Amino acid sequence: MTPELLAQILARTPGWAEQAAPAGLDDTAVAQILGETFKLAEETLAPLASTADEAGCRVEGGRVRTPEGYGAAYRALGEGGWLAADLPEDLGGMGLPLALHVAAALPMEGAALPFMMLPGSSRAAAFCLAANAPDLAAEWCPKLAEGTWAATICISEPDAGSDVGRIRTRAEEDGNGWRISGTKCWISFGDQDMTDRIGHLLLARTGAPEAGTRGLSLFLVPNVTDAGASNGIHVERIEEKLGLHGSPTCVLRFDGAEGVMIGAPGRGLPALFHMIERMRLQVGTQGAGVAATCAHLARSYAEDRRQGGAPSAPPVALTAHADIQRMLLTLDARAMLLAALVLETATVLDMAKEGDESAAALAPFLLPLAKTFGGEMGQESASDTIQVLGGAGYTREWPAERYFRDVRITTIYEGTTGMQAQDLVLRRLLKDDAALTAFLDRAKTAPGSADLTGRFAALVTRLREAAPEARLYAADAVLRAAWVAQSAVLAERLKGISTESDRALDLWLAQGSARMAMAESGVDWALTQSA
Repeated sequence: MTPELLAQILARTPGWAEQAAPAGLDDTAVAQILGETFKLAEETLAPLASTADEAGCRVEGGRVRTPEGYGAAYRALGEGGWLAADLPEDLGGMGLPLALHVAAALPMEGAALPFMMLPGSSRAAAFCLAANAPDLAAEWCPKLAEGTWAATICISEPDAGSDVGRIRTRAEEDGNGWRISGTKCWISFGDQDMTDRIGHLLLARTGAPEAGTRGLSLFLVPNVTDAGASNGIHVERIEEKLGLHGSPTCVLRFDGAEGVMIGAPGRGLPALFHMIERMRLQVGTQGAGVAATCAHLARSYAEDRRQGGAPSAPPVALTAHADIQRMLLTLDARAMLLAALVLETATVLDMAKEGDESAAALAPFLLPLAKTFGGEMGQESASDTIQVLGGAGYTREWPAERYFRDVRITTIYEGTTGMQAQDLVLRRLLKDDAALTAFLDRAKTAPGSADLTGRFAALVTRLREAAPEARLYAADAVLRAAWVAQSAVLAERLKGISTESDRALDLWLAQGSARMAMAESGVDWALTQSA
């Protein structure tokens, strides 16, 4: 992926031109912006990611110590405006469209996924505060945007992961405010030495336990008080993980920590919506970034590495072998399609915010696809890159194995694949016709995808008549059918950029019918599983 190719993909995204014009973002400006982030990714973040993976993070004196260079790199992102490029200018951002922020972030996510976890949660927190707590936003958002403060999201607990209704952390009023007590786990950058202050956006119970999610409220809990004193937050440990060694995943204990309620009591989950939406899009961008980085690495290696050919002649480049060409084309197709997917999702989210009803219906259709298949395709691209590199790819001499370890988490956090499937099928496709209609209307601009989009729509129709249990069994297959249909639309849209990219997209489209048949078989099986 090059800045020029990414700019062309963005230019072909429906709705982008209408968003770019008011902001004065012509092709030259976009290319300049993307050139800067590609340079930052290559020169600063990629070398940092390699050393950080080896050094890891540690706890010293009750505080997390991050790898050398993290603080300087984080400040560089803040100074460049990349921590909150799409945040409104009056809150410290640049006011850019969300799609341009995603495009700018894509190479950085691919270069240093673990490091970019903190910018992601801090930016999402800024939008959550802006939507729910204007006074807090005025204080916190500029600091988050410049990188002097940071933020996390604290939802999970040892006995309450995806099942948030079982959260036990409590918030009690003491006459001077709220006091938070409990344990939170899986907190990315739950503590760090890169910023002066950390704000934890935390779900805690203010109602009775039997109230489930309705008894949860959202709080901002800083690691130090306004007076500069420690706020009763303790790092219990850092998790030992397969990947993300450069991202400290913390277990935090809150002992009567001071917190400020965000929004209304018992409305914590709705208040978090703005944060979760952006973090799920970030996960898709993480996968897209890794896919693009892997495609570049695999092609560069294959062009330089020489093996095979006639014994009487010098060995040929790996790119001369048909099987390697096939894998490289697949890697290129994934990189382009995932970039197109996250950019379209971002554009649609902005259009929905501006009152576009069709976009509002399409956004919840695209977001589960971006989150799920950004992660899955990123993983497959990392695996295929190891395959192209052969034995070298399995060693730490090359970064492919690190990409594979780091990207594996993306189909787990921020809602597992199964959760995304149920959300798409039960809440979006079967609840009413709005999401499917919005997708099919947009698909009409890519007539070459008509067969696959029609087969997907037929699966949804079949599921409307199915028993509730069968729908649950079928959800994963329908999610995959949706991606097959959506990726066909994207592939048709991207045709014509170059001869080489068309080869990659033609291969992807040629396999589309087989992918859809797999999904159809999954639904056939699911319909036999009702009680």
